[in-house]
Amino acid sequence: MLLKHYLVWMVIGTLISGVALILVLNYINPEGAGQIGLGLFYISVFLSIGGTMTLLGFVWRWWRHREEVLFRQVAASFRQGILLAVVVAVTLLLQANRLLTWWNLLALVGGLSLLEYILLTVKRTPSNFN
Repeated sequence: MLLKHYLVWMVIGTLISGVALILVLNYINPEGAGQIGLGLFYISVFLSIGGTMTLLGFVWRWWRHREEVLFRQVAASFRQGILLAVVVAVTLLLQANRLLTWWNLLALVGGLSLLEYILLTVKRTPSNFN
């Protein structure tokens, strides 16, 4: 897939998820909708934040590091956008259940930071399928 196609589809998906989030916030009563309404809320928050942060991260990386390979920038931006969306969605979920404390948030951010560190330091070697 070409980078241009990827970015166009990412923008379209992010816009759709942003519109879905606005619709969920405006038209779904969280007390009356039950689990489906809450699920739609968390999914739309996750997708809209993940897409937005991926696009912003890619633009930032492209602007700052034009000499690097674009697909590596896209991969890093996507991974970090998704990790940030996980932090936000899980934080909102914990807060909704009155379980959010500073040590829970610290453990969540620390665990995902460790995961990002591991993913950055792993040497990628081509697989041998012989």
